[in-house]
This record gives sequence, structure tokens and C-alpha cells, in this order.
Amino acid sequence: MNVPHQARKGTRVRLPSDLMRPFEVYVNGVPQAEGSDFHVEGRTLVFERELRTEGKLGFWRWTSIFVGVAGTYRQDDSVDVVYERNGQRVVATKLPVEPLEGTG
Repeated sequence: MNVPHQARKGTRVRLPSDLMRPFEVYVNGVPQAEGSDFHVEGRTLVFERELRTEGKLGFWRWTSIFVGVAGTYRQDDSVDVVYERNGQRVVATKLPVEPLEGTG
């Protein structure tokens, strides 16, 4: 039986280059647990669920929001990481999310 492979859905988030363990991960301000919400592959967080960012709004979208014709209701997830650098707590906010590609 020949079964086609389905693309894996999920999200990859690259960690800051100076990040060292321990660190905390938040999605939309909600704490995430390693193992159940994400796992770490090298310097990358991998989420099995799909996260999205709205991206930049164009002129007409901003104009329609400004005059009250439309709102912005698109999914706009924010991934933040809290870690320590030189004894100080650092927050890396709104890290870029990338679709997880491959087969599952």
C-alpha cells in the first residue's frame, strides 16, 4: 500500500545566540513547558502546533483600521524567551517564527 507523506505542521523558533540554560519560554504571555509544549533541537525551539505572526500591515489595512472600517483579527502569536546574561535577566521578545517543514 502506497501512502503519501503529509507535511508536518508546527513551528520553529531560533534562539538568541547568547542564550544559555536555564531559560523560560512564553507564547502570548503564557508560560510553556519543555517536553509538553515544545522541545529543543540545537539552538531552536520546536513547537508541534502552528504559531503565526500577522506581519506588517499595508497602507490600506492601516487606513481601514484607523477609520474604524475594519479591525485586525488575524492570529498574531508572540514567542518570548527569558534568560540570564552576565547576571542580568534578559527578555528576547517577539522572536521570529518559521513554519516547520518536513514529513511526519
